[in-house]
Amino acid sequence: MINHPHPKFSIITVTYNAGKVLEDTIQSVIFQTYRNVEYIIVDGGSTDHTLEVANKYRDRISKIISEPDKGLYDAMNKGIRLATGDYLCFLNAGDELHENETLQKMVHTLNANQLPDVIYGETAIVDEQGHFLHMRRLSAPKQLHWKSFKQGMLVCHQAFFARRELAVAHPYDLQYRFSADFDWCIRIMKQSQYLHNTGLILVDYLNEGMTTRNHKASLKERFRIMAKHYGWFSTVLHHGWFVIRTFTFQPSTVPVSEE
Repeated sequence: MINHPHPKFSIITVTYNAGKVLEDTIQSVIFQTYRNVEYIIVDGGSTDHTLEVANKYRDRISKIISEPDKGLYDAMNKGIRLATGDYLCFLNAGDELHENETLQKMVHTLNANQLPDVIYGETAIVDEQGHFLHMRRLSAPKQLHWKSFKQGMLVCHQAFFARRELAVAHPYDLQYRFSADFDWCIRIMKQSQYLHNTGLILVDYLNEGMTTRNHKASLKERFRIMAKHYGWFSTVLHHGWFVIRTFTFQPSTVPVSEE
């Protein structure tokens, strides 16, 4: 008989006026076949029906707070402080765990003798009806290292499960308004000894299109973050490659194998 570990996962959803898309996200968490999960919703004081949707499932949600915050990453830091699991992950309103067995399958890839500092996997891009569109443009490397993000954010933030003690010691840096998640993942990886690739699609990410609000500001911020961690020369060289890759990329419409 194979002895699998049984870590506790803290799944955190940060919301603000997300009533239209929150319910599918909640259901993707509470219907997981793996039961050692706490689910936390951190709301920024929504004025729509977000809280009505969340309260509908209150008996299946570990913690719900709703109060003004200083932005997305301040709310995420609140989630980190509330979490009690071995690992935590942020699942945006509108995004979903890939299937009901996702966490169970993920645990079955772990070695009981050595729990990793980071668990990661692949991301599928879906439309508003949850239909598969294509795999994320950047795919997760077989072996992940903090220097891997020189090539860009190879692992989607939502498919990145960090040990809680690392997240507590290294919260999101609030000097960044748009790309603190990119910086956070790099800093977490710098402190990690063992990063584990599940080889699974972990998350269905809601397609937001190529032109998003604050996209230009986000790119500038990401350049600063890369320069801080990797140096200016390396960052300039890699940004030349990013331009070429952007114009030659053809998205895969076939999900990666999960066997």
